[in-house]
Amino acid sequence: MDNNNNSKASLAYEDSLKKWFDDEKAGFEFIDVLGKLFYDKSVELIFFRSQLIDRSASVILNKHSYALTVIGKRLAIQDSLILAKVIHLLNLPHAKIDIGKLNMEWTEERQKFNNDPVAFVKEKLKDINGKAPKYGKPVDVVLFGFGRIGRLLLRELIIQGNGTQLRPRAVVTRKVTPEDVSKRASLVRHDSVHGPFRGNVIEDMENKSMYLNGHIIQMIEGSNPEEIDYEAYGIHNALLIDNTGVWRDREGLGRHLKSKGIDKVVFTAPAKGDIPNIVYGVNHLEFAPNSDNIFSAASCTTNAIVPTLSVIESNLGIEKGHIETIHAYTNDQNLLDNYHKKPRRGRAAPLNMVITSTGAGSAAAKAIPSLKGKLTANAVRVPTANVSLAILSLSVKKATTREEVIEMLRHEALRGNFVEQIRFSASNESVSSDFIGDPVASIFDSPSTIVSVDGKNLQLYLWYDNEFGYTMQVIRLSKYFAGVDWYTYY
Repeated sequence: MDNNNNSKASLAYEDSLKKWFDDEKAGFEFIDVLGKLFYDKSVELIFFRSQLIDRSASVILNKHSYALTVIGKRLAIQDSLILAKVIHLLNLPHAKIDIGKLNMEWTEERQKFNNDPVAFVKEKLKDINGKAPKYGKPVDVVLFGFGRIGRLLLRELIIQGNGTQLRPRAVVTRKVTPEDVSKRASLVRHDSVHGPFRGNVIEDMENKSMYLNGHIIQMIEGSNPEEIDYEAYGIHNALLIDNTGVWRDREGLGRHLKSKGIDKVVFTAPAKGDIPNIVYGVNHLEFAPNSDNIFSAASCTTNAIVPTLSVIESNLGIEKGHIETIHAYTNDQNLLDNYHKKPRRGRAAPLNMVITSTGAGSAAAKAIPSLKGKLTANAVRVPTANVSLAILSLSVKKATTREEVIEMLRHEALRGNFVEQIRFSASNESVSSDFIGDPVASIFDSPSTIVSVDGKNLQLYLWYDNEFGYTMQVIRLSKYFAGVDWYTYY
């Protein structure tokens, strides 16, 4: 390389480094505005449905680069910063605003507003600006059961918890001794899949409680729900989230409502009988918050497949289909070969692919009645600890093309009815671990889409974090039925 080229390369390197430093400084300033909005005004900014609260500047910059795979261009952190500062000036009620979408629209429409971000933001948020909050006070939450989902629920309720929506107050387990409190606190503090808890976890052995980022969580011993007096712990009119799976019908889950202090129950598994099985974003609006006092959040797989099934059913019509779930192993399986009441699940989960059953097909029809009798389903448990894959093989009534299907789901993920449930992925290099911690119900892997020559048969691939993505759906549903959901701009 001659001296001239060598000099150009050095200048390019310096320019690239300076640009990154400028972006990162804007990222740190953005974090400051983000925190002020969240804690002072109860306004949360997200980026294409990804959480930004308690994220580093480099992670936030990565989110802006991610836009390239979704909308075909990177979004500037400097624009997000300008828009966030304008939002801070407005008189907004409790709200969740997608700054990614707002940035995208600013990039597309700024000329219409003569490059005036104030006029732009006021126009976009005119339906929210100046309104009173939707509700008066936060709602107490009790977690009954403290396994994988229970602990993730507590973590996220704390991280999202500026004290104005759902307030986690207690965890109920079979027994509570100082050793139990210590061990359960450790499991909250450290997670082999989802990483360390972002904050403080301090045990209070004397009071049998845990302190998490300012929240005092009472540990309560109880196997018989109706015998627990939550009001004795200062808990009133609470929403209880049952994570045990021990009771699945109205009689069993109704035992929680006989205890003092509990108003409603959300069950984190498919329920039996007449209990509504709900996939948030698809059929939750069919049930008013006070229409019942027991609700089911269905299963992780049902939450993953139903939004996309709804899109295909609405646009193309589904004749019939099969769902095959390639599912991460769960606590229900054995670590090593041992007795299990269900077929095959007794074989060592980390060493085998295990064919097993799933109720996802019939559960999907409960959320979308027009699919009743049209779907079959099965599952294969595989030796990964988290993130699963649902393969939808569908025969449709209306012929389509691969491009039409991809655009259909891209639209729903960005601007449609399922912006919280479907993420669009255009990368042909993605693998399961890339989606650990993704808050949406499912991620549509667009490069894998297959459409038959006649346009009547589809193969769709949906990734989903069967722990975290489902947990976020449970929280969304809980906020809705507790009556503490915020205004949104998605």
